[in-house]
Amino acid sequence: MALLDASNYELSERVVALNRVSKTVKGGRIMKFSALVVVGDGNGVVGFGMGKSNEVPDAIRKGLEDAKKNLVKISLKGTTIPHEIVGKFGAGAVLMKPAPEGTGVIAGGPVRAVVEMAGIKNIRTKSLRSNNPCNVVRATMAGLTALRDAQQVAELRGKSVKEILG
Repeated sequence: MALLDASNYELSERVVALNRVSKTVKGGRIMKFSALVVVGDGNGVVGFGMGKSNEVPDAIRKGLEDAKKNLVKISLKGTTIPHEIVGKFGAGAVLMKPAPEGTGVIAGGPVRAVVEMAGIKNIRTKSLRSNNPCNVVRATMAGLTALRDAQQVAELRGKSVKEILG
């Protein structure tokens, strides 16, 4: 999947997780902050990034910069996704199912942030296995980037959309 240029989009951001991390050295512990941030334009473009710094605002800023470097375009079918998919990354797995109009976003914290930033309004999700926010976000992104609509499948098979849909 090709990465997109952030300057072409009106992006909104959301901090998914803030974590205090420490490193033990000879003189004691060094405390820093890690931030997991998701950005999106609400119309099928979404990205995530991580930042780490001595101060929380700096960590969030670094996470935003990283997220803007990792933007991808996902396939949507109206206000939901084209088909059911399971995104996997590391120990995390996220099941995502399309939902009819009026269902809303049925998702847990990290998955909800990614899905809402992407602009999906109706979806059912279930986070399987790991509940580590970083792995869950990466699994969600893996699933969303693997989505293909009928047009993409038709091009891949060398057929028309009518032949694919029956």
